[in-house]
Amino acid sequence: MDLRQLEYFVAVAEEQNFTRAAERVHISQSGVSAQIRQLERELGAELFDRSARIVTLTVAGKAALEHARVALTAAGAVSQAVGEVTGLIRGRLAVGMVTGCTITPLFDALAAFHRSHPGVEVSLLEDSSDRLAEGVRAGALDLALIGTATASVEGLDGLTVVSERLVAAVPPGHPLTRRRRVTLRDLESYPIVCMPAGTGLRAVFDQACAAQHRRPAIALQASAADALADLAARGLGVAILSTSMAVGYRDRLAARIIDDVEAPAMLALIWRGGPGPAVREALVHLRRAFTGPATPG
Repeated sequence: MDLRQLEYFVAVAEEQNFTRAAERVHISQSGVSAQIRQLERELGAELFDRSARIVTLTVAGKAALEHARVALTAAGAVSQAVGEVTGLIRGRLAVGMVTGCTITPLFDALAAFHRSHPGVEVSLLEDSSDRLAEGVRAGALDLALIGTATASVEGLDGLTVVSERLVAAVPPGHPLTRRRRVTLRDLESYPIVCMPAGTGLRAVFDQACAAQHRRPAIALQASAADALADLAARGLGVAILSTSMAVGYRDRLAARIIDDVEAPAMLALIWRGGPGPAVREALVHLRRAFTGPATPG
């Protein structure tokens, strides 16, 4: 029995699914299954009931779960204590990034952190903002860069790195180009191209529409700003972007601030309170990287 097997056991127990557990611990599903089987052979009992779609703990599994969590916590405390005394940081740093958001300072910070602490294995996962926040709360991720409609995220510490107004982006010749600014009422006359639910930009747009009882038609959805811009440039709808997103497409699209959506779309770094040494050091590099201009691509 080793700590890796206990980590995989806890992941499967909490996720109730081998595939999701494998994604969480960043190895293949077959690798997780093989290690769990080996652990069961060593213990002489099956830990999971695999007969249903949702994996559940057996009586033996329930008895083992809390002890496994305690063992992992204790092992982490040992590593943290030694690392803080010696000044060495080792282990893993799991970082999340909202899908479709390429922001250079994040990559600069991770590169600087890796150079300073080569003993830390850095992983990066893309997902929706909602799922990333849940991953940080559950401990599957150490920190994440998410899109959000609010300055704080419940239950987590955070740092806002980008805060911008929403714009409507349209190709040359579109009727909205004759206006300096547009309103949500104006947008109801056209199909909308927007990011999917679960992203910060979409949350801001949906909340503003709900507050005014507006129901613009979301015709097309895409997670990347490039895709939204390409669709709008081809006349398929009005793209909802943030101001800095729209800057990169000035040669193809005209952007107009949505006058009655005053709440900004934000990008924020989030993490759990009381972070360990690796996260604390990563936050030093991240704060430094985001001090300068940060432009989402």
